[in-house]
Parts: sequence; C-alpha cells; structure tokens
Amino acid sequence: MTDAVEADVLIIGAGIAGVGLAAALADTHKVVIIERESQAGYHSTGRSAAIFLPNYGNDVIRALNKVSAPLFENREQDLFPTPLLTPRGCLTVASEAGVDACAEFIRNAVGVEAISVDQAVGMVPILDPAQIKAAAFQRDAQDIDVNALHQGWLRKAGRLGVKLFLDSEAVTAEYRSSAWDVETGKARFRAPIVVNASGAWADVIARLFGARPLGLTPLRRSIAVLPAPEGHDPRNWPLVDDVNEDWYLKPDGGRLYVSPCDEVPVEPHDAYVDDMVLAEGLYRFEQAVTISVDRVERSWAGLRTFAPDRTPVAGFDRQAKGFFWLAAQGGYGIQTSPALSKLAATLIRGEQPEPALEAILDRLSPSRFDA
Repeated sequence: MTDAVEADVLIIGAGIAGVGLAAALADTHKVVIIERESQAGYHSTGRSAAIFLPNYGNDVIRALNKVSAPLFENREQDLFPTPLLTPRGCLTVASEAGVDACAEFIRNAVGVEAISVDQAVGMVPILDPAQIKAAAFQRDAQDIDVNALHQGWLRKAGRLGVKLFLDSEAVTAEYRSSAWDVETGKARFRAPIVVNASGAWADVIARLFGARPLGLTPLRRSIAVLPAPEGHDPRNWPLVDDVNEDWYLKPDGGRLYVSPCDEVPVEPHDAYVDDMVLAEGLYRFEQAVTISVDRVERSWAGLRTFAPDRTPVAGFDRQAKGFFWLAAQGGYGIQTSPALSKLAATLIRGEQPEPALEAILDRLSPSRFDA
C-alpha cells in the first residue's frame, strides 16, 4: 500500500466553499484539497453570474451576507488587486400578476425603494411600460468578481502550503486509528477531519463516509447570453429580476445574460441546458420587454444545491466522527462564502464564533435535520 498524504484537514471539493475554507484555515492547520474534476471550481463556482444582494435569501442568508460584506469591501489587496465588488444596482419589476408581491417585497426588505414604472424604463429602456406595473430598486446591489475571489483564495491557500489534488475523486473512506483513510484511485489520504465541500455531490459523499444524507437537492439553472439590443449600450444597466422569479437579466461585458430562473431537481452531473426550459424562460422575458430574442450567442447551465429549508449546512456531523459539512449554499454560495469560510474555520479550530455567526449556528448545523 502506498504511503498516505497526511493532513490535519482533508477538504473534498475545490469550489468557492472548499477553497475559501482552505485559505481561512491553513495558517493553523495542514490542509489538503481533493477535487474530482481536472480544474478547481468547474461546476457551480465557475458558472455563477454572481451579484451581492444584501436582501437576497432568508434571515440566515441575510445574516451571512452582513458578515461577508466587510470582507469583500476590505479585501486583501495583495490577493485581490482589483475590487471584488462593482456597483450594479438591482431593479425588481412586476407585471399585473406580481403587483402585490412587489409591494410585500418593498415592505419587508431593507434598502429597497419603490420607484415608478417611468423610472424603471429610464434605467432599462427595453422594458415594456405596458407590461410593467410596479418596480423597486436596490442601490447597494453589486457585481461580484467570482473568478478573482476564487483565484485569490487559491493563491492564499498555496502560499500557506495547501496542496490541491485534481482528478481525485474519493472512492473509499474508512475511519481507523482516529483518522479517515480516503482513497481516490490515484493516491491515499489520511486526516482526522474531512470537510464535505462537494457541492451537488454532498449527499453522495456523506454516504461514502457513513453519514446520513440530509436530503440536499441539486437544482439546475440555465443562462442564455444575448447580444446587446440594437441601439442600446447595456453596460451600466442594473440587474433586472421579475418579482415572481419568472426571469432575470444581468448585463455583462456589453451583452445580456438572461435566465429563466429554472430550478429543476436533477442528479449531480455536469449540467447542460434543457432547450425547452430555456425557450420558455426567454418567452417570459420577451413578454416584459420591447425586443425580440432573435439570437442566442451561447448558453450554459449550473447546479445550485439546496437543503430542504434552503439554508446552508455548516458544522460537524453528530454520527460520523470528524466529518464536517460545508454544503447546500444554493444560490447564495458566492456572496456568503467569506462568512461561511470564516465560520467553518472557527468551528474546526474549536473556537467561539463571533456573535453574529454564533446566533445562527443552530440554523446552519447539520443536526437540525436529526429526527
């Protein structure tokens, strides 16, 4: 038997969750990351059109957003030479069917103002004033440079001695002599703590380690890239989302990224677009604007994995010794990653989380699903 690669913590998954934790933890622990794909961040991280929305998600997500914000804004400039956040704004619009939902959104959200339909059309001239009946605006919504965040944390982890093994899928796991022995087919790894940061595969990995799956569900989401509408420069437009999540539009690089906001339950896999779902979503988008979708330059799909309560999972499993969950970030994984990385590192070190994170520990713990 080949000698094992020894570590204090073995992280499974090199997406934003695993790499963020490695960067946060490696100053006190020897950390190794294994990744089943040939590149880090291949699935959800590499396919995210992320934006920082303080009001996005439930109360736990919003608490994580609040902790994450200063870590984005006060970035480590040697790791992140350019800003991680860029002002964008978020315009929420409603058809006749969404007027009540828009009013409720405005009442319950912080930092959201009601605006007129004329103001909305002034921001995004392709919106159809005959179809848009209500609108709201969040000025503090900002684009996130996902690649810069991921690559910066990879650099920090590398400087701290973290080893990343690509094309290394965990195939067997056994706990013996106070540590996990993990085989990938290429190498053997040994660590007393294993972190399940495997995204859509999190429940699959849990079974491998003898932990009870939590009912995490990968949901497919699609994106179409459209050319800029003739006569318009959309680069300074805000993100636009339908209040009932029938579609959203995000300007990027002079193009329009349009999503049908699909959430189709699927098995974990290399996600691909369902042409019919995409076409239906683009049709809904067309009903709200004055342009037609004549050409799709490209499209892709990614997996957003949710727990049954749509809240991330972070903490040690009660039954599988040394098995730590960092999963189910859903559609919030990028914007909550600074807070979740910080929290996971704190818990693994056995330290006390800061009050804002300690207040939501029970809501994040995998034990909340215990019968």
